[in-house]
Amino acid sequence: MLPGISHEQLLELYRNILIMRRFEERLVLLSREHAIGHFHVYIGQECTGAPALSLARPGDFLFTTHRNHGHLLARGADPGRVLAEILGKATGYNRGKGGSFHICARELGFLTTSGIVGGILPLATGAAFAAKQRGDDRVAFCLFGDGVLEEGVFYEAVNIASLWSLPVIFLCENNGLEAPGQAAGGYRSSTMAARRLTDLLRPFCVPAVSVDGTDAGVVHRAVLRAVNRARRGRGPSFIEACTVRWPGSRVHYPEHPKLVTGEMDLRMAWESGQIPEEFREWLSLDGPLRFARELVQDGRATPEELLRLDGEARARIDEAVRFALASPLPRPEEAFQDVFG
Repeated sequence: MLPGISHEQLLELYRNILIMRRFEERLVLLSREHAIGHFHVYIGQECTGAPALSLARPGDFLFTTHRNHGHLLARGADPGRVLAEILGKATGYNRGKGGSFHICARELGFLTTSGIVGGILPLATGAAFAAKQRGDDRVAFCLFGDGVLEEGVFYEAVNIASLWSLPVIFLCENNGLEAPGQAAGGYRSSTMAARRLTDLLRPFCVPAVSVDGTDAGVVHRAVLRAVNRARRGRGPSFIEACTVRWPGSRVHYPEHPKLVTGEMDLRMAWESGQIPEEFREWLSLDGPLRFARELVQDGRATPEELLRLDGEARARIDEAVRFALASPLPRPEEAFQDVFG
C-alpha cells in the first residue's frame, strides 16, 4: 500500500486508474463501429503509470510511446480531447494530426509521444541535459516497453545520462513476462538473451531495480526514490515494472484489441465468486482489482466509495465519447498548419 498518502490522495489516485481503464475499454468497443486506425491499449498496466506519474511536478518532462493513452490520462488529460485526437477530430490535442500514437500535450509536460520504438530515449535524455544546464530540479520521465532494450539508442542514451549525471528516470514497462524468450535460456520477454533486464545497466553504473508493476505501492516507492535521486543531482535511475500482458492485446495489425475478459467488474476485487473461471488467473494479477482489494482489506476505502468512483469514471468517459463523436473533422485547408519539415 502507500504509506504517507492521505485518504483523499489515495482515492484520487484510484479515480485516475479507473478513468484509464474505462477509457480503454470504451475505445475497444468504439473500434467495432467507427473508423479507428490501429491502436494499443494500456489495460493491465494502470498501477504502473498512475502512481509513477503522480510524482511528476509541473514543469517536469514526460515522454512515452505508442501505448500512451493511460499516461496522458494519469496526468489529467481531458478524455474527450484524447479520444477526439484518436478519431482524427479537430478538437483533439493535436487537432487530429497526431492520432493515437503521437498525442502531445505540452501543458501537461508531454513534449512528444512516439510510435517509433526507442525514439523518445534521446529526447528524454536531451531534456534532462537541458534541465541540468539550467540548474533547476526538473526531471525527465521516460516510459517505454521492454522492446526498447533491443535498440542501440537505449544504450547510447543511458551511457550519456550516466556520464553526465542527468536527471532522467528510465521506466521500462515490461508487459511480456508470460512470453518465453526466443533465445535458448533467454529472458522471458521479447528476444533478449539477458537473464535479467536490470543486468544490462551494470556497465553504465546506473541504479536498476525490478518491481511488481501491478502493485501501485511498490511502484510508487521505487519511482519516488528515483525522483528524489534525480532532483538531488545524483543522476539517472532504471526501473523495470513487470506485468503480464492483457489477453485482449494479443492481436496483430490490422486487427484491434478485444475485450476478451469483458469490462472490468469492480466487485471482483472483494467478491471472488464474481471472477469467471477461464479468466481467474489473469484477473488475479489485474492491477486495478488488486489495488481495490487492498484498499478495502486495509480499511482505507469502502466498497461503496470505490463503486461511487467507478460510476463517476464511467460518466466522465460517457461524456468524453459524446464530445469526441460530435466534434468536427479538421478542415482541408488546415492540413499544413502546425506542420514542420
